Amino acid sequence: MIDQKVSASPRGRSGWFTSSYSNASGSCVEVNLGTCDVLVRDSKDRRDGQPVLRISVKAWHSFLEQLS
Repeated sequence: MIDQKVSASPRGRSGWFTSSYSNASGSCVEVNLGTCDVLVRDSKDRRDGQPVLRISVKAWHSFLEQLS
C-alpha cells in the first residue's frame, strides 16, 4: 500500500537509481531506498515540484514479494 504522496522535498535526497531493464529513452521509474521509506519518481521528469511517492519499507517488501 502506498502510504502517501509527498512534495518535491525528497527529490534532493541522494541514492536514486533506475532499473537495469530501463530502455535507452529512460522511460522508467527511479527508486531511492531509505531505512524508513522508499521513494519512487518518474525518471522522465525530475523537475522540482513533480510528484514523489513515499512507500513504507514494509509495503515495498510486500510489493516485491508479489512480483516473485
